[in-house]
Amino acid sequence: MYQKSKSSWIKHLDFIILDCLSMEAALIIAYLIRHGWGTTYQLPLYQNAAIVMVFIHLFAVFWGESYRGIIRRGYFREFMAVFKHVTIVAVTFNIYLYLSQNGTAYSRTTFILTWGINACLSYFGRILWKTIIKKKGLWGKNQRSLVIVTKKERAEDTVRTILQNNFGDYEIRGLVLIGVGNDEIGAKNCGITIQANEKNMAEYICYNWVDEVFFDFSYGTYDCRELIEKCEEMGITVHQKLEKESELYRRNQVVERMTGYSVLTSSVNIVSGRELVCKRILDIVGGILGIFLTGVLCLVIGPIIYIKSPGPIFFSQWRVGKGGKKFKIYKFRSMYMDAEERKKELMGQNNIKDGLMFKMDNDPRVIKGVGNFIRNTSLDEFPQFLNVLKGDMSLVGTRPPTVDEWEKYELYHRKRLAIKPGLTGMWQISGRSKITDFDEVVALDTKYIKEWSLGLDFKILLKTVFIVLKREGAS
Repeated sequence: MYQKSKSSWIKHLDFIILDCLSMEAALIIAYLIRHGWGTTYQLPLYQNAAIVMVFIHLFAVFWGESYRGIIRRGYFREFMAVFKHVTIVAVTFNIYLYLSQNGTAYSRTTFILTWGINACLSYFGRILWKTIIKKKGLWGKNQRSLVIVTKKERAEDTVRTILQNNFGDYEIRGLVLIGVGNDEIGAKNCGITIQANEKNMAEYICYNWVDEVFFDFSYGTYDCRELIEKCEEMGITVHQKLEKESELYRRNQVVERMTGYSVLTSSVNIVSGRELVCKRILDIVGGILGIFLTGVLCLVIGPIIYIKSPGPIFFSQWRVGKGGKKFKIYKFRSMYMDAEERKKELMGQNNIKDGLMFKMDNDPRVIKGVGNFIRNTSLDEFPQFLNVLKGDMSLVGTRPPTVDEWEKYELYHRKRLAIKPGLTGMWQISGRSKITDFDEVVALDTKYIKEWSLGLDFKILLKTVFIVLKREGAS
């Protein structure tokens, strides 16, 4: 699932805070200039103004595009962006004063000075912070992993263009060079490792952390449709370099600018930044509540687990998340300490075909007296709220596979990794204990990804609560 334009206010919280501090400082300075430097900043009208202006600032940031491309903007473009933003905040605040009938009480001098000082502080603050970011390389904390597919003769120019226009959005994971032999794989080209050629590209992408693939081929210069289709089959977001917008030829696509190129971007689903922000806010709120409940459960369940099976009360395991990125998942331990070792002996009794998931009736590894209870009631899943808060998982998504399950995936299975894994999802509310065909699980997950909406998440969450209370669908 691809976010069409990564919301600038998500990427640039540092600039949001900086502008907010500039705005508050401007208001205080303007107030002191108007009312005297010896006065105390405590008139209720101006104290309320300081709070209201913060909300107006955040509203303007959320719905506007003040920070789009801020790192690469020059001095004049930055000045115009600052002027536009502070003017929107000032005009909106003026409307607030009118509607609240405080317009006559609020000093016009303070209002004008605040606007001017805010513009100056914000502008120079942004310029200074951008200089620090560029020198210290502070950008790119949430980079998306990118693989570049191109020809050997174009690789240097392509990599240079992307690096010059990247600004921390992407981590280049490697090159796929068309037409090179296997003997060149592993070598470096322009400082980037050649990971594959066209013959083994799909295998490399399937089993490594790759979020997006960039095809440096204009329409008609190389027929890369088969490679693109393989990426789409795996749920990978694809960017194809364009010469003109008329080269659109598939669904779920958008033309946009990316690292210096005009590209045709296609993904299993394309959503807005605001939708993903709302999903993340829901995750944070749910995660905080879940962590609190986990703490309460720990006081009750923890001692019982330890008494029945001495050892840690929590279980951690490496799982595979969005784009193939590995993370540690946390659960209340419901199995004996040797459960992972005994799993190999029990694979013959696995209810799921091909071993792509593990599910069996009356699993002997489960701790007697407590294990089945916390699994049937899904209480063992509560520590995963920590994964939700960390951002490894979401409240609603797909079940994260273990590493050994993931290594058995076919290309189309990888589509499940197009989004963050979740505590619950379509599979869990569709009678998970009765589903024994992994392809049916993939079909349900794909349906969720393609049809995703906030309303669907709420529907799944409510149905999950209902199922857990009735203790249905678990095993």
